[in-house]
Amino acid sequence: MIEIKVPTVGESISEVTLIKWLKQDGDYVERDEVIAELESEKATFEVNAEQAGVLKTLGHEGDTLTIGQVLAKIDETASRPGGNGTVKKEQAKNTGQDGTEQAIVTKDPGKKKNETKTETAKADKPVQQTTTNNQSLEQEVKASPVASAMIADKKLNPSAISPSGIGGKILKDDVLEALTHPGKKPGIELFSRDEKTEKMSNLRKTVSRRLVEAKNTTAMLTTFNEVNMQPVMDIRAKYKDKFKELHGVNLGFMSFFTKAVCYALQEWPAVNSYIDGDSIISHSYCDISIAVSAPKGLVVPVIRNAESLSMADIEKKVVELATKARENKLSLEEMQGGTFTITNGGVFGSLMSTPIINIPQSAILGMHKIEERPIVIDKQIVIRPMMYVAISYDHRIIDGRESVSFLVRVKELLENPDQLLFGRDPVKTLLEI
Repeated sequence: MIEIKVPTVGESISEVTLIKWLKQDGDYVERDEVIAELESEKATFEVNAEQAGVLKTLGHEGDTLTIGQVLAKIDETASRPGGNGTVKKEQAKNTGQDGTEQAIVTKDPGKKKNETKTETAKADKPVQQTTTNNQSLEQEVKASPVASAMIADKKLNPSAISPSGIGGKILKDDVLEALTHPGKKPGIELFSRDEKTEKMSNLRKTVSRRLVEAKNTTAMLTTFNEVNMQPVMDIRAKYKDKFKELHGVNLGFMSFFTKAVCYALQEWPAVNSYIDGDSIISHSYCDISIAVSAPKGLVVPVIRNAESLSMADIEKKVVELATKARENKLSLEEMQGGTFTITNGGVFGSLMSTPIINIPQSAILGMHKIEERPIVIDKQIVIRPMMYVAISYDHRIIDGRESVSFLVRVKELLENPDQLLFGRDPVKTLLEI
C-alpha cells in the first residue's frame, strides 16, 4: 500500500480542508491522475495519485486535515480492470413497469448513445402551442392547451411559472398560481422561514480575517474622481477586431487601466510602497493584483512586472488568471506578492464604492460602471460615457497630495490614451517641455 499524504502548500499553512473526492473508494486510478481537491486558506489545489492501483480513501469530504496526514492509500498490486487494459462491457439495471429489474448489457456504446440522444430529444421536444387568436407563442413551452392559451392571453413569461405536470408541463393551476402571486419566485414556498447553516470555507475565513485586519490596522481613506471613457471606447471600437485577429484575445478595459496605473505608480512611488514594521519598502516594479470573484470567494492573482508588458500581454494574462480563478486552479505563487490592486465593481453594476486595501499593500484602485451622463466640455453640455474611479489608501504612508495626484494622473492617461505609449504627451516630448 502506498500512502498519499497531504502535501505542504505554504510555510504558514498547517491545515487544509478536503473539498471533494474526484475518485471514489475502490476505484482504479492511473499514475498522476487527480484523486481529490483540497482547499487551504489561500487557494484550492489538487492531489494526484503517485502510483496506479486501487484507491482506498481515508478522509471524508469536509474534513479538516493537517499537513502530512494520510489522505488515502493505493494498492499498487491490484490488477487493472479488464485484465489486459480493455474496458469491461458496462451493465446497467433498468426497472420495468412491473417493478422487476431488467439487466441491459451495452454492446455498442455508439449505438446506445445515439438511441439515448434520440429518446432524450423526443422527451424534451417542446410542444408547439397556439393562442386563441391563432397566433403562436413567442417561444415553445411544455403546457396544456388551456394553460398555453392563458399564458398567451395574459402575456406571461413561461419561465416565471413553476410547472407541476408530468415532465415539467405547465398546467392551468400553475398559471393561476402565477397570476395570484406575480412576485413569487418559482419553486419558493410562500411565507417560508427556512434557515441554512454551513461551515465557512478556509478561503472565506481568510478573506474575512484580512478584510477586518485591513480596516483595523490601516489609516484608510478614499478619494474619488471621474473619467471620460469615450477615447478608450473609441479605440476599442476601431481596433478590437484587428486586435483579436492578431493577438487572440479581446481588447478590454483592464489593459488600459493597468497601463495607466503603472505609469502613475512610477511617478508617485509612495503609492507603490508599504510599511514593514518601522520601515517603508518601495518597489521599482509594478506587480498588479487583479481582484476576481471566484466561485468560492474573492481571490487576487498577480500580474508580474505589468509595467514591462504590452497591452496584448496584459489582456492574455488577465484571461489566464481569471480562467484559473473560476476553475479553482490558481497556485499560491500566482496570488502572493503584488504591490497595488485593481478591482472592478462595475461588472456587477456598482456605480461607486470605497474598496478595501489588500494588505500589506498601501492602496487599491476601484473601477465602476460606465454610465452616460451630461458633462460640460468647452462650455457645452454633452453626453459622455463616464466612470467614477476611487482610490483607497493608507494615510500613514501616502499623503493626500500623492493619492489625489496619482488618481488625476490615471484619469489624464485614460482620457488621452496616446500617452499610454510612453507615459507622456507626444507633442510635449517632442518639444522637450
